[in-house]
Amino acid sequence: MMAQLDREDAVTRTERGLSVAGTRITLYNIMDCLKAGWPPELIQARYDLTDDQLDGVLTYIESYQDAVEAEYNAVVERAEEIRKYWEEMNRRRFAEIESKRPRPGREKIHGRLNAWKERLAPT
Repeated sequence: MMAQLDREDAVTRTERGLSVAGTRITLYNIMDCLKAGWPPELIQARYDLTDDQLDGVLTYIESYQDAVEAEYNAVVERAEEIRKYWEEMNRRRFAEIESKRPRPGREKIHGRLNAWKERLAPT
């Protein structure tokens, strides 16, 4: 019974989702590290977690693995959708900027600006 209370107290639901109680660290951050193969000691050091916090979170993840995994996958999928959306918006915006021609009478200044851009561009 005591281990279950510790496990339940280690994780709380906030507006960001499942989080380490008393912190702004989400379980999705922890799951990213676990998926990347990080050892628990490295996760603990990275997020400055106490032994009790880390043990409680890992126990919670293990106890509710299916639910946590499903929620994690939904968060990752949503983040990817958002990334793709902004990537497309930026691509469109940059294409729009590139397609605009200089106003009449500004060709000389744009030529000088483009010359500077070429000099500063990484090789």
